[in-house]
Amino acid sequence: MSFHSGYFCSERRDHRHFGGGRGFFGGSFAGGPRGGGPGMRTAKMLASGDLQLIILLLLSEKPRHGYEIIKAVEEHSSGVYTPSPGMVYPALTYLEEMGHANAVVEGTKKLYSLTAEGTAHLTKHRAAANEVWNQLAIFGRKLAHFRKQFAEDEDLVDHFGSGPSGATPDDWQQMKAEFRGLRDELKAAIREKISSPMEEKRRILEVLRHAVDAIRGK
Repeated sequence: MSFHSGYFCSERRDHRHFGGGRGFFGGSFAGGPRGGGPGMRTAKMLASGDLQLIILLLLSEKPRHGYEIIKAVEEHSSGVYTPSPGMVYPALTYLEEMGHANAVVEGTKKLYSLTAEGTAHLTKHRAAANEVWNQLAIFGRKLAHFRKQFAEDEDLVDHFGSGPSGATPDDWQQMKAEFRGLRDELKAAIREKISSPMEEKRRILEVLRHAVDAIRGK
């Protein structure tokens, strides 16, 4: 999809790209929490029309360089998504061609600002722009939290499966595998009880309290 087709397609569809196809969370975002390093730099989370709306939204706050737009999106998504320059700068060029943004050359960089036409377009699609921007923040927070939990879980497994000398590496690997398996079984067992009656949930809490006390030797 070119930026031209993405832009006009998003107008026809009220910019509701996210949730499937090549829009929000679509494309190559299959990397998941383990991929992409600190930010999902190679993922295409936003359709071109949605990205252009976000750029207009950011320019409505103040004039920005392309790099500032990239960093603003990265920070807003809790660091899990960083649009590539190959996405942002063509979008800026297209917005400039459409008369929705104006660029002033500052040395080797361009400072982009919103034009009257861009303001009018953003006003027309403000609700859609805010929705995409808010969804990006929500998704970023959730994925950042998931990553943090995943890293903490793996760190716990690694520490549990290590210790003083006296055991072979195979013993520690087996210990880690058993620990990870029990952890996953516990999570699965709790998920199975999500819809259980309140009395059953209280029983589960009591079981977990006893398990914690037993582990601590109380």
